[in-house]
Amino acid sequence: MRNLSRAATAALLAVAALAVAAPVQAADEVNVYSYRQEFLIRPFLDKFTAATGIKVNVVFAESGMLERLKAEGMNSPADLVLTVDIARLDALAEAQVLQPVETDTLKANIPAQYRHPDGLWYGLTTRARLIYASKERVPEGAIASYEDLADPKWKGRICMRTSKHVYNRALLAAMIAAHGEDKARAWATALKDNQARKPQGNDRAQIKAVMEGVCDIALGNNYYYGKMKFNDQKPEQKQWAAAVRPVFPNQSGRGTHVNISGVALTKASKHRDAAVKLMEFLSGDVAQEMYASVNYEYPVKAAVAWNPEVASWSGGRFKVDSVSLQKLAELSPVAVKMYNEVGFE
Repeated sequence: MRNLSRAATAALLAVAALAVAAPVQAADEVNVYSYRQEFLIRPFLDKFTAATGIKVNVVFAESGMLERLKAEGMNSPADLVLTVDIARLDALAEAQVLQPVETDTLKANIPAQYRHPDGLWYGLTTRARLIYASKERVPEGAIASYEDLADPKWKGRICMRTSKHVYNRALLAAMIAAHGEDKARAWATALKDNQARKPQGNDRAQIKAVMEGVCDIALGNNYYYGKMKFNDQKPEQKQWAAAVRPVFPNQSGRGTHVNISGVALTKASKHRDAAVKLMEFLSGDVAQEMYASVNYEYPVKAAVAWNPEVASWSGGRFKVDSVSLQKLAELSPVAVKMYNEVGFE
């Protein structure tokens, strides 16, 4: 470069810098904050990369996802969030850390009840809130609905986790949507009176309590049943699952209450086009089947086949409560207040 002018040298250096920087800027990638551990979701993310050439980076965040996104602001590296429960998705939307997405593919694949009306989040799988009945002490057909849980015959025979948990908040919100506040409050009071012990533990702990004879009825999400039934690392949990019969409530009425896992595009996304492609892939047949099967859940896309094991628990497809998940999110604060008013804990 000794014989070049300063201007020419500077120009060459600028071109060289662009040549190095360009691949970094243009590289197709998506950064995901995920509530699910990477090893569970990596198989179908790899399929996406193989089909599109877009790399997917995953940061596992079992808790604190919202706080992290708020702290990072527009400097957040996250393009997408994968999380569970309508309450968590709604909290992200309310915190204004998301941006709307609307595409024909997403609308076609995901029913309206499982997506935000403005496209701020989309459901990917559903999980049913089931009643688990003791095979030994509860005759088949003795309990068939959430309303039955309030029957005085179950006094001292029901176990469930705390009402503060998002799963039970969503269930009471569904009862409010179905019956109005007065009847829902009466139901919550009766359910409290029928508890065998103070609400505690997680969903698996309730099913364990049924096996141990602490109670005869428990509430829990459907996927815990699968995780216990096939738990080779903790084989004692197979005995817990074997002790209960999963009941899909309200099949002769409005249908079983379901919640969702979902995906949302962050407001700070630096790779929007690639992220939207991943969202559409996650709503498609291949990812829907894999994503649902890995956690014993149900795909939201109606045409996608169910995992045979999961389908066997309900004898095939079951009737689902058609209430909008966004409506349940809006009723969640009412449910929290109601649980407190009846002194549920």
